[in-house]
Amino acid sequence: MVAPDVDLCALVSGHHAASPREVAAQKRFLSELERLGAPCDEHADPTHVTASAIVVGTRGTVLHLHKRLGRWMQPGGHVDPGEVPHTAALREATEELGLAVEHPAGGPRLIHLDVHEAALGHTHLDLRYLVSGADADPHPPPGESPEARWYGWDEAAAVADEALAGALDIARAGWGQLREALS
Repeated sequence: MVAPDVDLCALVSGHHAASPREVAAQKRFLSELERLGAPCDEHADPTHVTASAIVVGTRGTVLHLHKRLGRWMQPGGHVDPGEVPHTAALREATEELGLAVEHPAGGPRLIHLDVHEAALGHTHLDLRYLVSGADADPHPPPGESPEARWYGWDEAAAVADEALAGALDIARAGWGQLREALS
Protein backbone atom coordinates (compact mmCIF):
# COMPACT_ATOMS: atom_id res chain seq x y z
CA MET A 1 0.00 0.00 0.00
CA VAL A 2 1.34 3.40 -0.94
CA ALA A 3 0.73 6.43 1.25
CA PRO A 4 -2.50 8.17 0.18
CA ASP A 5 -0.82 11.48 -0.69
CA VAL A 6 1.14 10.00 -3.63
CA ASP A 7 -0.63 9.78 -6.99
CA LEU A 8 1.54 7.26 -8.80
CA CYS A 9 -0.31 7.68 -12.10
CA ALA A 10 0.27 11.44 -12.06
CA LEU A 11 3.90 10.98 -11.02
CA VAL A 12 4.61 8.51 -13.83
CA SER A 13 2.58 10.25 -16.54
CA GLY A 14 4.16 13.61 -15.65
CA HIS A 15 7.67 12.23 -16.05
CA HIS A 16 9.54 13.03 -19.29
CA ALA A 17 10.85 9.74 -20.67
CA ALA A 18 14.27 10.26 -22.27
CA SER A 19 14.84 7.06 -24.28
CA PRO A 20 12.86 4.42 -26.17
CA ARG A 21 13.39 1.99 -23.27
CA GLU A 22 12.04 4.54 -20.82
CA VAL A 23 9.06 5.37 -23.07
CA ALA A 24 8.18 1.67 -23.11
CA ALA A 25 8.63 1.52 -19.33
CA GLN A 26 6.32 4.49 -18.84
CA LYS A 27 3.59 2.86 -20.95
CA ARG A 28 3.93 -0.41 -19.04
CA PHE A 29 3.91 1.44 -15.71
CA LEU A 30 0.67 3.23 -16.55
CA SER A 31 -0.97 0.05 -17.81
CA GLU A 32 -0.01 -1.85 -14.67
CA LEU A 33 -1.04 0.98 -12.35
CA GLU A 34 -4.55 0.85 -13.83
CA ARG A 35 -4.70 -2.88 -13.07
CA LEU A 36 -3.03 -3.10 -9.66
CA GLY A 37 -5.10 -2.57 -6.54
CA ALA A 38 -2.05 -2.25 -4.29
CA PRO A 39 0.78 -1.29 -6.65
CA CYS A 40 3.52 -1.06 -4.00
CA ASP A 41 2.61 -4.26 -2.17
CA GLU A 42 5.16 -6.89 -3.19
CA HIS A 43 2.85 -9.63 -1.85
CA ALA A 44 -0.30 -8.53 -3.70
CA ASP A 45 0.98 -9.20 -7.21
CA PRO A 46 4.19 -10.40 -8.85
CA THR A 47 4.31 -7.01 -10.62
CA HIS A 48 4.82 -4.12 -8.22
CA VAL A 49 6.39 -0.68 -7.76
CA THR A 50 9.91 -0.41 -6.35
CA ALA A 51 12.09 2.62 -5.63
CA SER A 52 15.78 3.19 -6.30
CA ALA A 53 18.35 5.87 -5.58
CA ILE A 54 20.90 7.06 -8.09
CA VAL A 55 23.46 8.30 -5.57
CA VAL A 56 25.64 11.18 -6.82
CA GLY A 57 28.38 13.29 -5.31
CA THR A 58 31.76 14.84 -5.91
CA ARG A 59 33.23 11.37 -6.48
CA GLY A 60 30.70 10.33 -9.16
CA THR A 61 28.05 7.74 -8.36
CA VAL A 62 27.77 4.77 -6.01
CA LEU A 63 27.03 1.29 -7.30
CA HIS A 64 26.86 -2.01 -5.46
CA LEU A 65 27.24 -5.54 -6.70
CA HIS A 66 23.74 -6.97 -6.27
CA LYS A 67 24.04 -9.93 -3.94
CA ARG A 68 21.63 -12.18 -5.87
CA LEU A 69 21.89 -10.91 -9.43
CA GLY A 70 25.66 -10.39 -9.55
CA ARG A 71 25.38 -7.09 -11.47
CA TRP A 72 26.57 -3.59 -10.58
CA MET A 73 23.42 -1.61 -9.82
CA GLN A 74 21.96 1.30 -7.94
CA PRO A 75 20.58 0.67 -4.44
CA GLY A 76 16.84 0.18 -4.23
CA GLY A 77 14.04 -2.15 -3.35
CA HIS A 78 10.50 -2.59 -2.17
CA VAL A 79 8.29 0.14 -0.79
CA ASP A 80 7.20 -0.63 2.78
CA PRO A 81 3.50 -0.36 3.76
CA GLY A 82 2.52 3.28 4.25
CA GLU A 83 5.83 4.52 2.84
CA VAL A 84 6.12 6.87 -0.14
CA PRO A 85 8.46 5.79 -2.96
CA HIS A 86 10.91 8.67 -2.59
CA THR A 87 11.33 7.82 1.11
CA ALA A 88 11.81 4.15 0.23
CA ALA A 89 14.61 5.13 -2.16
CA LEU A 90 16.47 6.92 0.65
CA ARG A 91 15.87 4.09 3.11
CA GLU A 92 17.05 1.43 0.68
CA ALA A 93 20.19 3.40 -0.23
CA THR A 94 21.08 3.93 3.42
CA GLU A 95 20.40 0.27 4.29
CA GLU A 96 22.31 -1.16 1.34
CA LEU A 97 25.26 1.24 1.29
CA GLY A 98 25.71 2.32 4.90
CA LEU A 99 26.07 5.84 3.52
CA ALA A 100 24.20 9.02 4.43
CA VAL A 101 22.05 10.17 1.50
CA GLU A 102 19.44 12.87 0.96
CA HIS A 103 17.17 14.31 -1.67
CA PRO A 104 18.26 17.56 -3.38
CA ALA A 105 17.34 20.80 -1.62
CA GLY A 106 14.34 21.28 -3.92
CA GLY A 107 12.83 17.97 -2.84
CA PRO A 108 12.63 14.49 -4.37
CA ARG A 109 13.58 14.35 -8.03
CA LEU A 110 12.29 11.41 -10.07
CA ILE A 111 14.77 11.06 -12.93
CA HIS A 112 14.11 7.67 -14.51
CA LEU A 113 11.59 4.85 -14.91
CA ASP A 114 12.44 1.24 -15.63
CA VAL A 115 10.55 -2.02 -15.83
CA HIS A 116 12.58 -5.17 -15.42
CA GLU A 117 12.26 -8.79 -14.45
CA ALA A 118 13.51 -9.47 -10.94
CA ALA A 119 14.22 -12.62 -8.99
CA LEU A 120 11.52 -15.20 -8.29
CA GLY A 121 9.35 -14.28 -11.28
CA HIS A 122 8.61 -10.75 -10.11
CA THR A 123 8.47 -7.68 -12.33
CA HIS A 124 9.65 -4.41 -10.83
CA LEU A 125 8.19 -1.08 -11.89
CA ASP A 126 11.15 0.97 -10.68
CA LEU A 127 10.98 4.66 -9.80
CA ARG A 128 14.53 6.04 -9.78
CA TYR A 129 15.37 9.15 -7.76
CA LEU A 130 18.43 11.39 -7.83
CA VAL A 131 19.94 11.62 -4.34
CA SER A 132 23.19 13.08 -3.06
CA GLY A 133 25.57 11.00 -1.00
CA ALA A 134 28.00 11.94 1.72
CA ASP A 135 31.60 12.16 0.52
CA ALA A 136 32.58 8.99 2.38
CA ASP A 137 33.18 5.39 1.42
CA PRO A 138 30.12 3.15 1.56
CA HIS A 139 30.09 0.66 4.43
CA PRO A 140 27.35 -1.88 3.70
CA PRO A 141 26.15 -3.64 6.85
CA PRO A 142 26.19 -7.43 7.26
CA GLY A 143 23.60 -9.09 5.05
CA GLU A 144 24.00 -6.56 2.24
CA SER A 145 26.41 -6.77 -0.67
CA PRO A 146 29.86 -6.07 0.73
CA GLU A 147 30.93 -4.70 -2.66
CA ALA A 148 29.85 -1.09 -2.96
CA ARG A 149 31.90 1.89 -4.01
CA TRP A 150 32.06 5.24 -5.72
CA TYR A 151 32.64 5.13 -9.46
CA GLY A 152 33.64 7.90 -11.83
CA TRP A 153 30.90 8.47 -14.41
CA ASP A 154 32.63 6.77 -17.35
CA GLU A 155 33.71 3.83 -15.20
CA ALA A 156 30.15 3.45 -13.85
CA ALA A 157 28.73 3.40 -17.36
CA ALA A 158 31.20 0.67 -18.31
CA VAL A 159 30.31 -1.70 -15.44
CA ALA A 160 26.65 -0.92 -14.70
CA ASP A 161 23.73 -3.10 -15.58
CA GLU A 162 22.41 -2.14 -19.04
CA ALA A 163 19.04 -1.12 -17.58
CA LEU A 164 20.85 1.57 -15.61
CA ALA A 165 22.66 3.27 -18.52
CA GLY A 166 19.98 5.89 -19.27
CA ALA A 167 19.54 6.74 -15.60
CA LEU A 168 23.28 7.29 -15.19
CA ASP A 169 23.33 9.77 -18.10
CA ILE A 170 20.45 11.71 -16.53
CA ALA A 171 22.02 11.55 -13.06
CA ARG A 172 25.32 12.87 -14.39
CA ALA A 173 23.54 15.89 -15.87
CA GLY A 174 21.49 16.26 -12.66
CA TRP A 175 24.65 16.26 -10.55
CA GLY A 176 26.07 19.03 -12.74
CA GLN A 177 22.95 21.10 -12.07
CA LEU A 178 23.09 20.42 -8.32
CA ARG A 179 26.77 21.36 -8.20
CA GLU A 180 26.07 24.66 -10.00
CA ALA A 181 23.22 25.44 -7.58
CA LEU A 182 25.58 24.93 -4.63
CA SER A 183 28.24 27.27 -6.09
